[in-house]
Amino acid sequence: MTNLNSVIKKLQTRIFPFIIALTALAVSSSAAFYSVSGLSKLFAGAAFAVIIMAASLEVAKLVIASLLYQYRKNLPKLLKYYLSVACLVLILITSMGIYGFLSAAYQETAALAGNVDAQISLIETKRDNVKEQLAIYSDEKTSINEAVSDLRSGLSNNVIQYTDTLGNVLTTTSSSTRRALEKQLDQAIERQTEINSRVDNLNQQLFNYETEIVEVTSNNNIAGELGPLKYLSGLTGKPMDQIINILLLVIIFVFDPLAIALVIAANFAFEQLRKKSNKKPEVEIIEKIVEVPVEIEKNVYGENKEDYSKIMNNRRIQEALKHARRAGEL
Repeated sequence: MTNLNSVIKKLQTRIFPFIIALTALAVSSSAAFYSVSGLSKLFAGAAFAVIIMAASLEVAKLVIASLLYQYRKNLPKLLKYYLSVACLVLILITSMGIYGFLSAAYQETAALAGNVDAQISLIETKRDNVKEQLAIYSDEKTSINEAVSDLRSGLSNNVIQYTDTLGNVLTTTSSSTRRALEKQLDQAIERQTEINSRVDNLNQQLFNYETEIVEVTSNNNIAGELGPLKYLSGLTGKPMDQIINILLLVIIFVFDPLAIALVIAANFAFEQLRKKSNKKPEVEIIEKIVEVPVEIEKNVYGENKEDYSKIMNNRRIQEALKHARRAGEL
């Protein structure tokens, strides 16, 4: 069981640097891709030349980061300072390319969203015009209904009373008044029918515009893409463009610096692995002795106690143990 744990620990120690290196390569490659794409869009007039230049600079940046770490103690100061400044400038260039790529992608989505908003705004303008016309005709409809009701009431009450020569009170109707009222009533009913037809048509148009707005809103995918940004914009009270700028700045300040940090971390991990591989046998024996209690009778160095004692009585082992005690490792 102890040997199995030791093997697993060795595998973890040897595999983890490769995991760091692969992660650094993945982040660096994606950062380089976005940067090269963004720079080619910024300088679209010479896109191919910019792609070659930016790609070579991306490779040079990773080499510089590894060089500065591995030869940090031996590089001349002037060269070290220049390479450090060059690495920082290249990080800024990469970040600028990433910003250009992401902002261009956002602008495309924002342009589509703007087209959808403009389309909805146009439909809403038409809908509002229909609402205004509907309000006017609705008022006129109310007035004409009242007029028809009054005219019908007038026809019903078209009564004239008078007293004849004998003193009798007679009730009759005025034919001229009746004809005038009937003419006005016919005109009012005709106008009422026309207004009712127009109101029905306007209501149908209003329904069609409302349906069209719902269809335009539900049939596009832009709302899902920009929904979080619109929510943040409404929550913070800041324009959506300002929200996306803050988000892009956060991304670029993490993206490429993280890639460089992972490259340095990979160099550090491989350096530690190389140091362990280059250790002298007696140092490895001492490390194992530290991990295993001295009281055990059998261990990985021998099948019995005599083998263990023979190893422990070795002069080089004794000196190494003495130095380890002085260093506080034992």
